[in-house]
Amino acid sequence: MAMPAPTTARESVPLSHEDLAILSLESETVVGHACKLILVGPVLDVGELRESMRRRVEAVPSLSRRLGGTTAVPAWVPDPEFELDDHVVDATGAAALTAADLDGELARLFVQRLDRSRPLWQIDVLGPLEDGGSALVWRVHHAMADGQTTMRYAAALLWDEVDGSSAPASSARAAAASAELHHERHRRDLAGFVDREFRRGVGPSPFDGQIGAQRSVAFTTAGLASLRRVSKEVADATVNDAVLACVAGGLRRWMGSGESQLRELRVKVPVSLHDSSDDLGNRDSCFYLGLPVGEPDPATRLRLIRQESALRKANHDAEELDRVLAELGRLSPRLRLLCERFQFHPREFALNVSNVPGPRAPVSVVGRPVNALYAIADIAERHALRVGAVSYGDQLNFGLCADAALVQDLPALAAAIRAEADDLVALAP
Repeated sequence: MAMPAPTTARESVPLSHEDLAILSLESETVVGHACKLILVGPVLDVGELRESMRRRVEAVPSLSRRLGGTTAVPAWVPDPEFELDDHVVDATGAAALTAADLDGELARLFVQRLDRSRPLWQIDVLGPLEDGGSALVWRVHHAMADGQTTMRYAAALLWDEVDGSSAPASSARAAAASAELHHERHRRDLAGFVDREFRRGVGPSPFDGQIGAQRSVAFTTAGLASLRRVSKEVADATVNDAVLACVAGGLRRWMGSGESQLRELRVKVPVSLHDSSDDLGNRDSCFYLGLPVGEPDPATRLRLIRQESALRKANHDAEELDRVLAELGRLSPRLRLLCERFQFHPREFALNVSNVPGPRAPVSVVGRPVNALYAIADIAERHALRVGAVSYGDQLNFGLCADAALVQDLPALAAAIRAEADDLVALAP
Protein backbone atom coordinates (compact mmCIF):
# COMPACT_ATOMS: atom_id res chain seq x y z
CA MET A 1 0.00 0.00 0.00
CA ALA A 2 1.32 3.44 -0.92
CA MET A 3 2.52 5.65 1.91
CA PRO A 4 0.55 8.88 2.42
CA ALA A 5 2.35 11.95 1.16
CA PRO A 6 3.70 14.14 3.97
CA THR A 7 1.95 17.44 4.46
CA THR A 8 3.61 20.76 3.64
CA ALA A 9 3.68 24.04 5.53
CA ARG A 10 1.12 25.48 3.08
CA GLU A 11 -1.53 22.89 3.99
CA SER A 12 -4.03 23.00 6.84
CA VAL A 13 -4.44 19.94 9.06
CA PRO A 14 -7.71 19.31 10.95
CA LEU A 15 -7.30 18.97 14.69
CA SER A 16 -7.50 15.35 15.78
CA HIS A 17 -9.70 14.25 18.66
CA GLU A 18 -6.53 13.93 20.75
CA ASP A 19 -5.59 17.54 19.98
CA LEU A 20 -9.07 18.78 20.95
CA ALA A 21 -9.09 16.70 24.14
CA ILE A 22 -5.75 18.14 25.25
CA LEU A 23 -6.84 21.70 24.50
CA SER A 24 -9.99 21.12 26.56
CA LEU A 25 -7.85 20.34 29.63
CA GLU A 26 -6.54 23.91 29.73
CA SER A 27 -7.87 26.08 32.53
CA GLU A 28 -6.89 29.15 34.50
CA THR A 29 -4.26 27.05 36.26
CA VAL A 30 -3.32 24.37 33.68
CA VAL A 31 -1.37 25.52 30.60
CA GLY A 32 -0.95 22.14 28.90
CA HIS A 33 2.74 22.44 27.99
CA ALA A 34 5.36 19.78 27.54
CA CYS A 35 8.96 20.90 27.90
CA LYS A 36 12.43 19.65 27.04
CA LEU A 37 15.38 21.00 29.02
CA ILE A 38 18.56 20.67 26.94
CA LEU A 39 21.89 21.50 28.60
CA VAL A 40 24.77 22.26 26.22
CA GLY A 41 28.30 23.55 26.61
CA PRO A 42 30.12 25.80 26.03
CA VAL A 43 27.80 28.83 25.89
CA LEU A 44 25.54 28.81 22.84
CA ASP A 45 25.28 31.80 20.54
CA VAL A 46 21.57 32.48 19.90
CA GLY A 47 22.28 33.92 16.45
CA GLU A 48 24.02 30.72 15.39
CA LEU A 49 21.14 28.64 16.72
CA ARG A 50 18.58 30.68 14.80
CA GLU A 51 20.57 30.43 11.60
CA SER A 52 20.91 26.67 11.92
CA MET A 53 17.20 26.23 12.64
CA ARG A 54 16.18 28.64 9.86
CA ARG A 55 17.78 26.34 7.28
CA ARG A 56 15.83 23.36 8.59
CA VAL A 57 12.45 24.57 9.85
CA GLU A 58 10.75 24.37 6.44
CA ALA A 59 11.21 20.60 6.59
CA VAL A 60 9.04 20.50 9.75
CA PRO A 61 5.75 22.06 8.57
CA SER A 62 3.91 21.45 11.86
CA LEU A 63 6.10 24.03 13.57
CA SER A 64 4.86 26.85 11.33
CA ARG A 65 1.14 26.14 11.83
CA ARG A 66 -1.09 27.83 14.39
CA LEU A 67 -4.60 27.18 15.68
CA GLY A 68 -7.28 28.24 13.20
CA GLY A 69 -10.00 26.89 10.99
CA THR A 70 -13.64 27.25 11.96
CA THR A 71 -15.70 26.35 15.00
CA ALA A 72 -17.11 23.40 13.09
CA VAL A 73 -13.75 22.32 11.64
CA PRO A 74 -10.86 23.57 13.81
CA ALA A 75 -7.47 23.05 12.22
CA TRP A 76 -3.76 23.73 12.34
CA VAL A 77 -3.38 26.37 9.65
CA PRO A 78 -0.26 27.92 8.05
CA ASP A 79 0.89 31.06 9.86
CA PRO A 80 1.58 33.63 7.11
CA GLU A 81 3.52 35.77 9.60
CA PHE A 82 5.70 32.97 10.96
CA GLU A 83 9.12 34.25 12.03
CA LEU A 84 11.61 31.87 13.59
CA ASP A 85 13.11 34.67 15.71
CA ASP A 86 9.76 35.00 17.53
CA HIS A 87 10.10 31.41 18.70
CA VAL A 88 13.81 31.29 19.58
CA VAL A 89 14.24 33.79 22.39
CA ASP A 90 17.51 35.13 23.80
CA ALA A 91 17.08 35.00 27.58
CA THR A 92 20.77 35.09 28.50
CA GLY A 93 22.05 37.43 31.18
CA ALA A 94 25.25 38.67 32.70
CA ALA A 95 25.30 36.59 35.89
CA ALA A 96 25.88 32.83 35.86
CA LEU A 97 22.84 30.72 36.76
CA THR A 98 23.13 28.16 39.55
CA ALA A 99 21.16 24.91 39.41
CA ALA A 100 18.57 26.45 41.76
CA ASP A 101 18.36 29.56 39.56
CA LEU A 102 17.76 27.38 36.51
CA ASP A 103 14.99 25.42 38.24
CA GLY A 104 13.33 28.70 39.23
CA GLU A 105 13.56 30.11 35.71
CA LEU A 106 12.17 26.89 34.26
CA ALA A 107 9.22 26.90 36.66
CA ARG A 108 8.55 30.57 35.81
CA LEU A 109 8.67 29.97 32.05
CA PHE A 110 6.60 26.83 32.28
CA VAL A 111 3.45 28.61 33.46
CA GLN A 112 3.68 31.37 30.84
CA ARG A 113 1.08 30.72 28.18
CA LEU A 114 2.16 30.40 24.57
CA ASP A 115 0.67 32.93 22.15
CA ARG A 116 -2.25 31.23 20.36
CA SER A 117 -1.95 33.63 17.43
CA ARG A 118 1.35 31.90 16.62
CA PRO A 119 2.54 28.29 16.42
CA LEU A 120 2.46 26.86 19.93
CA TRP A 121 6.15 26.39 20.69
CA GLN A 122 9.09 28.43 21.93
CA ILE A 123 12.75 27.90 22.82
CA ASP A 124 14.21 30.17 25.49
CA VAL A 125 18.02 30.14 25.62
CA LEU A 126 19.17 30.68 29.22
CA GLY A 127 22.70 31.25 30.44
CA PRO A 128 25.45 31.36 31.09
CA LEU A 129 25.28 28.45 33.52
CA GLU A 130 27.77 27.93 36.33
CA ASP A 131 29.58 25.32 34.24
CA GLY A 132 29.91 27.76 31.34
CA GLY A 133 27.15 26.24 29.22
CA SER A 134 23.64 27.20 28.13
CA ALA A 135 20.16 25.79 28.77
CA LEU A 136 17.55 25.46 26.02
CA VAL A 137 14.04 25.45 27.45
CA TRP A 138 11.83 24.15 24.64
CA ARG A 139 8.11 24.48 25.39
CA VAL A 140 5.67 22.78 23.04
CA HIS A 141 1.93 22.70 23.67
CA HIS A 142 0.92 19.10 24.23
CA ALA A 143 -1.91 19.55 21.71
CA MET A 144 0.72 20.18 19.05
CA ALA A 145 2.97 17.21 19.76
CA ASP A 146 3.34 14.35 22.22
CA GLY A 147 6.67 13.37 23.76
CA GLN A 148 7.83 11.05 20.99
CA THR A 149 6.92 13.53 18.25
CA THR A 150 8.82 16.29 20.06
CA MET A 151 11.93 14.09 20.13
CA ARG A 152 11.58 13.58 16.38
CA TYR A 153 11.25 17.34 15.91
CA ALA A 154 14.47 17.75 17.90
CA ALA A 155 16.23 15.36 15.51
CA ALA A 156 14.85 17.33 12.57
CA LEU A 157 15.54 20.81 13.90
CA LEU A 158 18.23 20.81 16.60
CA TRP A 159 20.67 17.90 16.58
CA ASP A 160 23.74 18.35 14.38
CA GLU A 161 24.63 15.84 11.69
CA VAL A 162 26.59 12.91 13.11
CA ASP A 163 28.92 12.31 10.16
CA GLY A 164 28.33 15.34 7.95
CA SER A 165 27.49 13.05 5.02
CA SER A 166 24.21 14.81 4.24
CA ALA A 167 22.88 18.33 4.49
CA PRO A 168 20.95 19.20 7.67
CA ALA A 169 17.80 19.90 5.63
CA SER A 170 17.98 16.42 4.12
CA SER A 171 18.08 14.68 7.48
CA ALA A 172 15.46 17.10 8.77
CA ARG A 173 13.07 16.02 6.04
CA ALA A 174 13.61 12.37 6.89
CA ALA A 175 13.02 12.97 10.61
CA ALA A 176 10.04 15.23 9.93
CA ALA A 177 8.45 12.66 7.62
CA SER A 178 8.77 10.14 10.44
CA ALA A 179 7.25 12.65 12.87
CA GLU A 180 4.15 13.34 10.78
CA LEU A 181 2.58 9.90 10.28
CA HIS A 182 -0.48 8.02 11.65
CA HIS A 183 -1.73 4.43 11.94
CA GLU A 184 -4.87 2.72 13.27
CA ARG A 185 -4.53 -0.30 15.58
CA HIS A 186 -6.94 -2.41 17.63
CA ARG A 187 -6.85 -5.55 19.77
CA ARG A 188 -9.10 -7.99 21.68
CA ASP A 189 -10.06 -9.16 25.18
CA LEU A 190 -12.46 -6.36 26.09
CA ALA A 191 -13.67 -7.89 29.37
CA GLY A 192 -10.23 -8.14 30.93
CA PHE A 193 -9.34 -4.75 29.47
CA VAL A 194 -12.29 -3.03 31.18
CA ASP A 195 -11.46 -4.67 34.51
CA ARG A 196 -7.82 -3.55 34.36
CA GLU A 197 -8.18 -0.11 32.83
CA PHE A 198 -11.39 1.18 34.45
CA ARG A 199 -10.74 -0.07 37.95
CA ARG A 200 -10.63 2.59 40.67
CA GLY A 201 -7.64 2.94 42.98
CA VAL A 202 -7.67 1.34 46.43
CA GLY A 203 -7.47 4.65 48.28
CA PRO A 204 -7.55 8.41 47.92
CA SER A 205 -4.80 10.05 45.94
CA PRO A 206 -2.23 11.99 47.98
CA PHE A 207 -1.99 14.40 45.02
CA ASP A 208 -5.69 15.24 44.80
CA GLY A 209 -6.26 18.93 45.45
CA GLN A 210 -7.19 22.27 43.97
CA ILE A 211 -4.42 23.06 41.49
CA GLY A 212 -2.90 26.52 41.60
CA ALA A 213 -1.00 28.49 38.97
CA GLN A 214 2.54 28.04 40.38
CA ARG A 215 4.83 25.11 39.59
CA SER A 216 7.95 23.58 41.07
CA VAL A 217 10.34 21.35 39.14
CA ALA A 218 13.12 18.94 40.08
CA PHE A 219 15.47 16.62 38.20
CA THR A 220 17.60 13.56 38.79
CA THR A 221 19.64 11.07 36.73
CA ALA A 222 20.30 7.33 36.90
CA GLY A 223 22.48 4.98 34.88
CA LEU A 224 20.48 3.51 31.98
CA ALA A 225 22.67 0.53 31.09
CA SER A 226 22.97 -0.68 34.69
CA LEU A 227 19.21 -0.36 35.29
CA ARG A 228 18.44 -2.18 32.06
CA ARG A 229 20.83 -5.01 32.97
CA VAL A 230 19.66 -5.53 36.55
CA SER A 231 15.97 -5.30 35.60
CA LYS A 232 16.45 -8.05 33.05
CA GLU A 233 18.43 -10.24 35.43
CA VAL A 234 16.22 -9.81 38.50
CA ALA A 235 12.73 -9.77 36.99
CA ASP A 236 13.01 -10.15 33.19
CA ALA A 237 11.79 -6.53 33.25
CA THR A 238 12.13 -3.66 30.80
CA VAL A 239 13.46 -0.14 31.20
CA ASN A 240 9.85 1.08 31.41
CA ASP A 241 9.30 -1.30 34.32
CA ALA A 242 12.47 0.04 35.96
CA VAL A 243 11.21 3.62 35.60
CA LEU A 244 7.96 2.67 37.37
CA ALA A 245 9.89 0.78 40.06
CA CYS A 246 12.12 3.81 40.69
CA VAL A 247 9.06 6.02 41.04
CA ALA A 248 7.31 3.48 43.31
CA GLY A 249 10.30 3.16 45.62
CA GLY A 250 10.94 6.90 45.56
CA LEU A 251 7.34 7.64 46.54
CA ARG A 252 7.53 5.09 49.35
CA ARG A 253 10.63 6.76 50.78
CA TRP A 254 9.23 10.26 50.30
CA MET A 255 5.77 9.55 51.81
CA GLY A 256 7.10 7.40 54.65
CA SER A 257 6.40 3.77 55.47
CA GLY A 258 4.36 4.02 58.66
CA GLU A 259 0.90 2.69 59.43
CA SER A 260 -0.71 5.25 57.13
CA GLN A 261 1.39 4.18 54.15
CA LEU A 262 -0.66 3.47 51.04
CA ARG A 263 -0.62 -0.13 49.83
CA GLU A 264 -0.97 0.84 46.17
CA LEU A 265 -0.83 4.04 44.12
CA ARG A 266 -2.48 3.85 40.73
CA VAL A 267 -0.60 5.60 37.91
CA LYS A 268 -1.32 6.43 34.28
CA VAL A 269 1.35 5.21 31.84
CA PRO A 270 1.22 6.85 28.38
CA VAL A 271 1.98 4.54 25.46
CA SER A 272 3.03 5.87 22.07
CA LEU A 273 1.12 4.47 19.08
CA HIS A 274 3.39 6.18 16.55
CA ASP A 275 4.92 4.07 13.82
CA SER A 276 6.46 4.49 10.40
CA SER A 277 3.14 5.46 8.78
CA ASP A 278 2.20 8.11 11.32
CA ASP A 279 0.66 11.47 10.36
CA LEU A 280 -0.19 13.27 13.60
CA GLY A 281 1.63 15.18 16.31
CA ASN A 282 -0.34 13.33 18.97
CA ARG A 283 -0.73 9.59 18.65
CA ASP A 284 -0.69 7.93 22.04
CA SER A 285 -2.88 5.99 24.42
CA CYS A 286 -2.21 4.67 27.92
CA PHE A 287 -2.77 1.96 30.44
CA TYR A 288 -3.21 2.13 34.22
CA LEU A 289 -1.21 0.24 36.80
CA GLY A 290 -1.07 0.07 40.58
CA LEU A 291 2.41 0.86 41.94
CA PRO A 292 3.08 -1.39 44.98
CA VAL A 293 4.28 1.43 47.25
CA GLY A 294 3.39 -0.66 50.30
CA GLU A 295 5.89 -3.38 49.36
CA PRO A 296 9.18 -2.86 51.26
CA ASP A 297 11.47 -4.99 49.06
CA PRO A 298 12.84 -3.32 45.86
CA ALA A 299 13.18 -6.62 43.96
CA THR A 300 9.62 -7.64 44.81
CA ARG A 301 8.34 -4.21 43.76
CA LEU A 302 10.06 -4.60 40.41
CA ARG A 303 8.66 -8.13 39.90
CA LEU A 304 5.12 -7.02 40.75
CA ILE A 305 5.34 -4.12 38.33
CA ARG A 306 6.72 -6.41 35.63
CA GLN A 307 3.81 -8.83 36.10
CA GLU A 308 1.21 -6.10 35.80
CA SER A 309 2.80 -4.29 32.85
CA ALA A 310 3.41 -7.56 30.97
CA LEU A 311 -0.27 -8.46 31.33
CA ARG A 312 -1.34 -5.12 29.87
CA LYS A 313 1.15 -5.34 27.01
CA ALA A 314 0.18 -8.93 26.18
CA ASN A 315 -3.46 -7.88 25.96
CA HIS A 316 -2.63 -4.64 24.10
CA ASP A 317 -4.60 -2.54 26.59
CA ALA A 318 -3.32 0.80 25.28
CA GLU A 319 -4.39 -0.01 21.71
CA GLU A 320 -7.72 -1.36 22.97
CA LEU A 321 -8.39 1.80 24.96
CA ASP A 322 -7.66 3.86 21.87
CA ARG A 323 -10.05 1.71 19.81
CA VAL A 324 -12.84 1.75 22.41
CA LEU A 325 -12.75 5.53 22.74
CA ALA A 326 -12.78 5.91 18.96
CA GLU A 327 -15.82 3.61 18.72
CA LEU A 328 -17.57 5.54 21.48
CA GLY A 329 -16.87 8.77 19.61
CA ARG A 330 -18.52 7.38 16.48
CA LEU A 331 -21.54 6.15 18.44
CA SER A 332 -21.94 9.11 20.77
CA PRO A 333 -19.49 12.01 21.24
CA ARG A 334 -21.19 12.74 24.56
CA LEU A 335 -20.59 9.19 25.78
CA ARG A 336 -16.93 9.41 24.81
CA LEU A 337 -16.61 12.71 26.70
CA LEU A 338 -18.15 11.16 29.83
CA CYS A 339 -15.76 8.21 29.58
CA GLU A 340 -12.75 10.51 29.24
CA ARG A 341 -13.88 12.55 32.24
CA PHE A 342 -14.14 9.32 34.24
CA GLN A 343 -10.57 8.52 33.25
CA PHE A 344 -9.34 11.81 34.74
CA HIS A 345 -10.89 11.21 38.17
CA PRO A 346 -8.14 11.17 40.85
CA ARG A 347 -9.33 7.73 41.96
CA GLU A 348 -8.69 6.43 38.43
CA PHE A 349 -5.04 7.48 38.68
CA ALA A 350 -2.99 9.54 41.12
CA LEU A 351 -0.21 10.69 38.80
CA ASN A 352 1.09 10.35 35.26
CA VAL A 353 4.46 8.59 34.73
CA SER A 354 5.85 8.73 31.19
CA ASN A 355 9.03 7.47 29.56
CA VAL A 356 10.24 8.61 26.12
CA PRO A 357 13.32 7.25 24.33
CA GLY A 358 15.83 9.95 23.45
CA PRO A 359 19.03 9.83 21.36
CA ARG A 360 20.97 6.60 21.85
CA ALA A 361 24.28 8.27 21.03
CA PRO A 362 25.64 11.69 22.06
CA VAL A 363 24.32 14.61 20.00
CA SER A 364 25.22 18.28 19.69
CA VAL A 365 23.52 21.60 18.92
CA VAL A 366 25.46 24.01 16.67
CA GLY A 367 28.67 22.25 17.62
CA ARG A 368 27.98 22.30 21.37
CA PRO A 369 27.69 18.82 22.91
CA VAL A 370 24.41 18.10 24.70
CA ASN A 371 25.40 17.28 28.27
CA ALA A 372 21.93 16.38 29.54
CA LEU A 373 18.36 16.11 28.32
CA TYR A 374 15.27 16.22 30.56
CA ALA A 375 11.51 16.21 29.94
CA ILE A 376 8.66 17.59 32.02
CA ALA A 377 4.97 18.05 31.27
CA ASP A 378 2.23 20.02 32.96
CA ILE A 379 0.03 18.52 35.65
CA ALA A 380 -3.77 18.34 35.43
CA GLU A 381 -6.68 19.36 37.63
CA ARG A 382 -6.67 17.32 40.87
CA HIS A 383 -3.37 15.69 39.85
CA ALA A 384 -0.66 17.74 41.55
CA LEU A 385 2.38 15.70 40.44
CA ARG A 386 3.72 14.40 37.14
CA VAL A 387 6.91 12.43 36.48
CA GLY A 388 8.61 12.14 33.10
CA ALA A 389 11.67 10.15 32.09
CA VAL A 390 13.75 10.42 28.93
CA SER A 391 16.80 8.41 27.97
CA TYR A 392 19.92 9.99 26.51
CA GLY A 393 22.92 7.82 25.74
CA ASP A 394 23.68 5.98 28.98
CA GLN A 395 21.58 8.36 31.09
CA LEU A 396 18.03 7.90 32.31
CA ASN A 397 16.85 11.38 33.27
CA PHE A 398 13.80 12.05 35.45
CA GLY A 399 11.92 15.36 35.38
CA LEU A 400 9.30 16.16 38.04
CA CYS A 401 6.65 18.87 37.78
CA ALA A 402 4.25 19.65 40.64
CA ASP A 403 1.89 22.19 42.07
CA ALA A 404 4.18 24.35 44.19
CA ALA A 405 1.69 24.61 47.07
CA LEU A 406 0.32 21.05 47.19
CA VAL A 407 3.57 19.06 46.81
CA GLN A 408 6.21 19.98 49.33
CA ASP A 409 9.98 19.48 48.88
CA LEU A 410 9.98 18.15 45.33
CA PRO A 411 13.83 17.87 45.28
CA ALA A 412 13.55 15.35 48.11
CA LEU A 413 11.27 13.20 45.96
CA ALA A 414 13.74 13.43 43.07
CA ALA A 415 16.52 12.34 45.42
CA ALA A 416 14.38 9.42 46.66
CA ILE A 417 13.83 8.25 43.06
CA ARG A 418 17.59 8.32 42.50
CA ALA A 419 18.16 6.39 45.76
CA GLU A 420 15.71 3.72 44.60
CA ALA A 421 17.56 3.46 41.28
CA ASP A 422 20.80 2.92 43.20
CA ASP A 423 19.16 0.20 45.31
CA LEU A 424 17.90 -1.55 42.19
CA VAL A 425 21.36 -1.49 40.62
CA ALA A 426 22.76 -2.98 43.86
CA LEU A 427 20.53 -6.04 43.32
CA ALA A 428 22.70 -7.18 40.41
CA PRO A 429 24.15 -10.65 40.98
